[in-house]
Amino acid sequence: MEQKQHKQAETDWSHLKQEIIAYAHKIGIDKIGFASSAPFLTLKERLYKHRELGYESGFEEKDIEKRTHPEQIMPEAKSIIAIALAYPSRMEAPPKSTPGNYRGIMARVSWGEDYHRVLRDRLKKLEQFLHEKVPDIKTEIMVDTGALSDRAVAERAGLGWVGKNTSLITPEFGSWVYLGEMLTSAPFPPDKPIEDECGDCTICIDACPTGAIVQRGQLNSQRCIAFLTQVKDMIPEAFRPAVGNRLYGCDTCQQVCPKNRKINFTHHPEFVPDPEMAKPLLKPLLTISKKEFAAKFGRTSGAWRGKKPIQRNAILALAHFKDKSAVQDLIEIMTNDERPVMRGTAAWALGRIGGDAAITALKKAKTREKVKTVLREIEKALSLTENVE
Repeated sequence: MEQKQHKQAETDWSHLKQEIIAYAHKIGIDKIGFASSAPFLTLKERLYKHRELGYESGFEEKDIEKRTHPEQIMPEAKSIIAIALAYPSRMEAPPKSTPGNYRGIMARVSWGEDYHRVLRDRLKKLEQFLHEKVPDIKTEIMVDTGALSDRAVAERAGLGWVGKNTSLITPEFGSWVYLGEMLTSAPFPPDKPIEDECGDCTICIDACPTGAIVQRGQLNSQRCIAFLTQVKDMIPEAFRPAVGNRLYGCDTCQQVCPKNRKINFTHHPEFVPDPEMAKPLLKPLLTISKKEFAAKFGRTSGAWRGKKPIQRNAILALAHFKDKSAVQDLIEIMTNDERPVMRGTAAWALGRIGGDAAITALKKAKTREKVKTVLREIEKALSLTENVE
């Protein structure tokens, strides 16, 4: 009798799982999978090694045990539901940079509405559906900022495999997907992970501008442009040229991936980019106010660190283009901005651009500057001008 009841319970959870899948597609979830809530022991070993090597970004949950043991987040957890939503890889008629009107580029994850909001909305609808079916079920939603690794959960749930560039790659949408998950107290039957299809390909490793992809699935965040563009401090000088005109994030390892070739999905209107936000003019960013920044970029994921990193990266981009029309703007920042990071970055940019006005301003700033880190940037910039035509 007990065995029969157990089999009946299994059948009921399997049936509900199919209902959840159907409902998920109805509310605009592109992929859904189910995984056990067992500890992620292989991941835990890798994360401790990651920390030992100094590869962490500082943005992740600091408690590795919590990141790899779902029961520490929700003691009743028995399964995890993973979801994925596809986002665009290309935009129609992107605006072009022209001399004196150069543009930066936001990574694709920040092209449309903040995906945290969109995925949380889908997961909340799924959660409500579950509670209607099983009133006493316990759930917890996570999107990117949760303790668990979204990619590890999605991989276990069979949505895709984690590629050499550490992105989750799906058969249908490539790696152009946002991920989220929900812990549940229900023992849903788990899906099977799918086979890794990266094979011997190392294109993403070879293409990384800073050599941040150390080996398969291991990323040194301290070298990764996607992370460097988000820090609020000075970007190490060795990596500044590699930032190019990137204002937020970096898509290089995804752009070169063969699994992403010719993939572009625009069926979620929330993620379709506004070209003027995705590729904004650089010089207006230098003087944008907090209010203006919030109005223009506030609903994108790229705004989460505020305007300071975006402005600093805009300065690096102007140096990348050697935009002489921006020299006076950069002199103003180096001279009057209260933020040392901005003054120091502007000095470096002036050194890269060069010219009489830049050199005169740098020499004058050297006599006034009191912050040692900024003063070092001014001195390095002056040495750079010796090699700038």
